[in-house]
Amino acid sequence: MNTTETYRIDWEGIALSVRWTPQWLGIDLDGHQVAHLELLSDDRMPLPVTETGYRSHFTSREAVETEGGPVAYARKWLDCEAMSDAWKVCEAATRQMSLF
Repeated sequence: MNTTETYRIDWEGIALSVRWTPQWLGIDLDGHQVAHLELLSDDRMPLPVTETGYRSHFTSREAVETEGGPVAYARKWLDCEAMSDAWKVCEAATRQMSLF
């Protein structure tokens, strides 16, 4: 039975949901439980891991647990990707006020 947990977080002023299914379809791959992590920002605001505000990510349950759980994993992933030049450009464009 796969159970999905949903968490609400705020990352850098962007509200989003973190959905975590630790046993996705009960699939075990090479001794590792296949898990599913989803990020969905309110109003589909861009995130460092997605321009659309939605990201589906398959990983191992162990990888997420090692980072401290789904919220800690999501925050670390966002923080890491936020250092990219592409995100810095996107963030500047999003936060810049329009004069017209």
